[in-house]
Amino acid sequence: MAYQLTLDWQEFLEKYWQKQPVVLKNAFPNFVDPITPDELAGLAMEPEVDSRLVSHSEDGQWHASNGPFENFDNLGETGWSLLAQAVNHWHEPSAGLVRPFRVLPDWRLDDLMISFSVPGGGVGPHIDQYDVFIIQGMGRRRWRVGDKLPMRQFCPHPALLHVDPFTPIIDEDLAPGDILYIPPGFPHDGFTHETALNYSVGFRGPNGRDLISSFADYALENDLGGGHYSDPDLTLREHPGKVEDYELDRLRSMMMAMINQPEDFKQWFGRFATTVRHELDIAPAEPPYEPSEILDALLQGDSLTRLSGLRVLNVGDSFFVNSEPLITSRHEAADALCRYTTVSRKELGSALQDDAFIEVLTGLVNQGYWYFED
Repeated sequence: MAYQLTLDWQEFLEKYWQKQPVVLKNAFPNFVDPITPDELAGLAMEPEVDSRLVSHSEDGQWHASNGPFENFDNLGETGWSLLAQAVNHWHEPSAGLVRPFRVLPDWRLDDLMISFSVPGGGVGPHIDQYDVFIIQGMGRRRWRVGDKLPMRQFCPHPALLHVDPFTPIIDEDLAPGDILYIPPGFPHDGFTHETALNYSVGFRGPNGRDLISSFADYALENDLGGGHYSDPDLTLREHPGKVEDYELDRLRSMMMAMINQPEDFKQWFGRFATTVRHELDIAPAEPPYEPSEILDALLQGDSLTRLSGLRVLNVGDSFFVNSEPLITSRHEAADALCRYTTVSRKELGSALQDDAFIEVLTGLVNQGYWYFED
C-alpha cells in the first residue's frame, strides 16, 4: 500500500531537524502494519538479514544475541524484543514506509529497522548518533526522551551501550501511526505496554574518520598523491631535531591538495555514498535480457522498478549505482534513474532512441538493480 505522511516538511526542517525531538501525532492516518510478527521472525532466521534479540530479566540483567536465529522457543511473554535491520531491502511492503521520507536526501538514508516487542520489552536507555523517525505500529509503547547533555555511557552487556537515568523532556505513549523523531545525541528509552511493532527510519551522517579512511582507500586504488615532499628552499637551521611550522604547513598542504581535486573528490564521494551498509536482495535476471527486449517492454508501456535499498545518486554531472560509476552521455535519463524509484518511457524520454543507453540500462536490469513488475 502507499503510505501518506501528513507532515509539514518545511516547518519540520526549520524547527526540529537535528535540533530537537518531537512527537508527530497521527502522522500516518489509519496506519496498517506492512509486516506481521511471524514475517519479521522469518526474516530474522535468514543469514543475509542483520538481526538481534535483546531481553531484560526481572533481576535486572540484560542479554543480547545476534541472528540468524533457529527458533524463538522459551522466550516467555515479557521482557524481550526482536530487531531486524534493513528490512526495506528484503520486504517490499515494508519498503513502502521509507518512500514518504524521500523529501530528505537519499544519500543520508540509512535503513528501515523493525522491532517486535512483548510487554516490558525494549533495548534500554541509549543514545544514537543518527536521526531516527520511530513509527508506532500495532500495540502501545511509552517513549521517554531526554535533553542533549553530556552523559555517562556504559555496557550492561558486551553488545549493548546504555546511558544513566535521565530527566525526560518527552514522556508519552505512542499510538499506531504516531511518529517520534529523535535527532542525534538525545538519550531515549522505549518501554512496551502492549505487544508492539515499531519501524525506525534512520538517517546517518558519516563521521570524519569514515570520510578520511574511505578517501585514503580511493587514493591508494587510483594512485593519487604519489608526489614526494620536497624542500629545495631548505636553509641551515639551529635545531635539526625540530620540525618547523612551515614544514608542517607544507605537509598539510600536500594532503589537502589531494582532497581539493574536484573531479577526484566527486568520484570518490559518489562511490562512498552509494555503498550500502547492509546486504541487498539482488536477483540477477535469468535468463539475461537482450537490449531489444528492454526497449520493446518500455515502448509498450512497462515500467522498471528500482531494487529497494539500492543507492543511486547524481553527484555533480556524474552518476553512481551501488558504489560504481554509471557511464552514459544521456544525463537526463541517468538523472531520472536517480530521481525516481520507478521509470518508464515518460521519464527516460529520448534516451530510448540511443542504442548505447539501452545497452547500459540492460546491464543494470540484468544485474538485478532494476526489474519489471510482474
